[in-house]
Amino acid sequence: MKALLTVLLASTMILNLNFVNANNIVDHNDSTMKFTLDHPEKRFIKVALLLDTSNSMDGLIDQAKAQLWEIVNELSYAKCKGERPNLKIALYEYGNDNLHPDEGYIRQVIGFSEDLDEISKELFSLTTNGGSEYCGHVIQTSLDQLKWGSNPDDLKLVFIAGNEPFTQGRVNYKNAAVNAKEKDVTVNTIFCGDYNQGISTYWRDGAAITGGDYMAINHNQKTVHIASPFDETILQLNIKLNKTYVGYGSHGQKKYALQAEQDSKARGYSRENAVSRTVSKSSHLYKNSSWDLVDAVESEAVDIEDLDDDDLPSELKGKSEREIKKYIEQKQQQRKAIQLEIQELNERRRAYIENNRSNKSNALESAMLNAIKAQAKEKQYEW
Repeated sequence: MKALLTVLLASTMILNLNFVNANNIVDHNDSTMKFTLDHPEKRFIKVALLLDTSNSMDGLIDQAKAQLWEIVNELSYAKCKGERPNLKIALYEYGNDNLHPDEGYIRQVIGFSEDLDEISKELFSLTTNGGSEYCGHVIQTSLDQLKWGSNPDDLKLVFIAGNEPFTQGRVNYKNAAVNAKEKDVTVNTIFCGDYNQGISTYWRDGAAITGGDYMAINHNQKTVHIASPFDETILQLNIKLNKTYVGYGSHGQKKYALQAEQDSKARGYSRENAVSRTVSKSSHLYKNSSWDLVDAVESEAVDIEDLDDDDLPSELKGKSEREIKKYIEQKQQQRKAIQLEIQELNERRRAYIENNRSNKSNALESAMLNAIKAQAKEKQYEW
């Protein structure tokens, strides 16, 4: 009898333990599920820009340089399911005789990157020469080389711009487009020339396979920038904004100098273009945690405790951890206040520009943004 009671007692304990463990497993799974729902995978707008850099494309490259920041700004206003997506841009050049023929006269200038200063730098480095333009080949290369990911909420877009027949080269554009569709990548084509000529040379067909947009632009059209009464104040705020950056590590000073260089490059096109860049720098898309201590601490990319004195800028060398944290917090507060002021002024600037805009629009910028917004609706993106 005692033996039977012992067995029954042991069995009850085991059942109770299993019940507790089962409850723990269910609770754990519920919390995991809740975490997944409350903290979805980061959403990205991923744009691969494939630019023809043959001799006739100087105007296209100029438009890309002059209109980059307005495109970035417009993308910064996007939301998907109530959240602001991040942005990654990749850049390819093709059709330039300086490039290697065995690789189809194609070069990845920069892979998917969130570093807007680096993207600007590489864009400004482009020159034209030659060439032989293989559209199918460059599309397929971008599909093979870039990490497009599998998040169904990501907006994944290729924009290819040029003016030679879409059928050139050994890679069939139809096969490349089918492969793009399999990766949930939409191919948009921008023909630099007459609309009907683009159709007859299969640029429209290249976009249709993935449900992308076909557009024709005058690539030699000069970019129109509209001045506003708020521009000078925004540019003065940019000077203050730059002073909130704290370079650290081996690349800190170099990247800080690059930031200033890209300010200058934007200003070289026009004062209004420099304003557009400043607005981009006030948005969530302008990230510099790889070299700026303020962004790095906020994004938890670095821990101040782990930094060596050699990694710190001169103004922080020899300071205590507490002093460094206080300094970074002050810079962070200053930056947020300046960025907010820029954004508020930009709202007034945008309204002013809209009221004073002529029927003329900037060719590349308008083509890209119209396509992006139309295709984004299908994935519940809104502006």
